Amino acid sequence: MLGKKELRKEMIRSKIDRIVDSVNFIEENLPSEFEDFDNRILKNAIYKELEFAIENIIDICSIINSDLRLGSPETEDSIVEHLERRKILDKAVLESIKEIKRFRNILIHKYGEIDDKMAFGSIQDGLKDFSLIIKEIEEFLDKN
Repeated sequence: MLGKKELRKEMIRSKIDRIVDSVNFIEENLPSEFEDFDNRILKNAIYKELEFAIENIIDICSIINSDLRLGSPETEDSIVEHLERRKILDKAVLESIKEIKRFRNILIHKYGEIDDKMAFGSIQDGLKDFSLIIKEIEEFLDKN
């Protein structure tokens, strides 16, 4: 049984490794021009890797929320709210998590309606957010 405020750090670090692997795949395969992104196999692979990376971030937030007993979440959004309320992670990082979670929801629930050109730009601009999120989580783990 977990003691009060005992974190499953190895599980979190394993998920960080998975995020890094997915982001590296995306960076290595994301073309520089949208016209080259308009390849069904490549596009689907990048979307899936992105979804996987975002899922792992949400899982990490959920683990932290659970292990620190920050409250029972009613939704995924309330997990992030618990982390924000307790100042577990930086507010700007939590806003990035909220944004990428919204993007994940578009990938999952509205897959046929994705504006690929907009998604391409969002992916190009948003990849740096993963590094900031990972850095913040690792700093949190080092402090606790």
